[in-house]
Amino acid sequence: MGAKITIDSATLMNKGLEVIEARHLFGLPDERIEVGVHPGSWVHSCVEFVDGALLAQLGQPDMRLPLLYAITGERRWPLAGPRLDLLAVGALRFEAPDLARFPCLRLAREAGRAGGAAPVVLNAANEVAVASLLAGELRYIDIATVIARCLDASRSAAPRELAEVLAIDTQTRHQAAAIVARGLT
Repeated sequence: MGAKITIDSATLMNKGLEVIEARHLFGLPDERIEVGVHPGSWVHSCVEFVDGALLAQLGQPDMRLPLLYAITGERRWPLAGPRLDLLAVGALRFEAPDLARFPCLRLAREAGRAGGAAPVVLNAANEVAVASLLAGELRYIDIATVIARCLDASRSAAPRELAEVLAIDTQTRHQAAAIVARGLT
């Protein structure tokens, strides 16, 4: 998956960003979007329909299949590699996320509810914090602190056009880098 996505998965920021995406793509209110942690990583998505039926996309704990499906839609293209053996998997287990252990998910949900510039600030601060971790300049446990400080300091109005989004992104990246450079102690 790559280092950035691996860290976003470990902090559950990837799930937080997916919640924000679902709000925008499907027009769902926050309370209709639930995050469940599947430790085996075989369940890539699950949708509940109005009749209560669930439709899940399952596969190896690898993003190649979900990405292929996103690219090809209803067409099915062959994909080489191991197949998911449900008999070997056995039971599928899900857990509610612990927001104390995964503050990035909480911050993402709050930014999504706040709307406006908050999701832009969240993403930009996370990008810098993760890059700083990979560069050895930040501890894993400090990623959420950098993001929270940027969100707390943000006074940006809701962007109306792409140039405003890019300006907020750039400003937040500079701010996050300054927070990392100063240290968090």
